[in-house]
Amino acid sequence: MIPRTLSQTIRQVSSSFPVLMVTGPRQVGKTTLLEMCSAGDRAYVSLDDLEMRRLAQQDPALFLQTLPVPVTINEVQ
Repeated sequence: MIPRTLSQTIRQVSSSFPVLMVTGPRQVGKTTLLEMCSAGDRAYVSLDDLEMRRLAQQDPALFLQTLPVPVTINEVQ
């Protein structure tokens, strides 16, 4: 895996703030970056998973309660 310049910044910022949003154009490595930064330290959930997306849409409070913290939630758009 290619080391990402932003990985250190993301780790520092996420230790200080409860929410961090990573945005950018398609196919530039946002998911790869988040997966790399999440490895071992954070749970990782993608809303590309249809069951997780359905739960998030139908019962957002329950969705958040079922996730271990800290967590990275990908594909929130």
